[in-house]
Amino acid sequence: MAAQKKPASAFLAQLSNPARSALEHAGINTLTKLAKYTEKEILALHGVGPASMPTLRKALKDAVLAFRK
Repeated sequence: MAAQKKPASAFLAQLSNPARSALEHAGINTLTKLAKYTEKEILALHGVGPASMPTLRKALKDAVLAFRK
């Protein structure tokens, strides 16, 4: 069994594999980078669904960040 790749950031560890892979593939591996996108742009990534959004919103809020409007 292959070893799982450790996420670059703690918020990625809280996501499903498809969502984590989608964000990593898009180069979004920090909350600062995530905050540069709108929720609609993130949801448009293949692998990121509505169930991922509360986790992402909370991670941004905890870091005193938010999705771009």
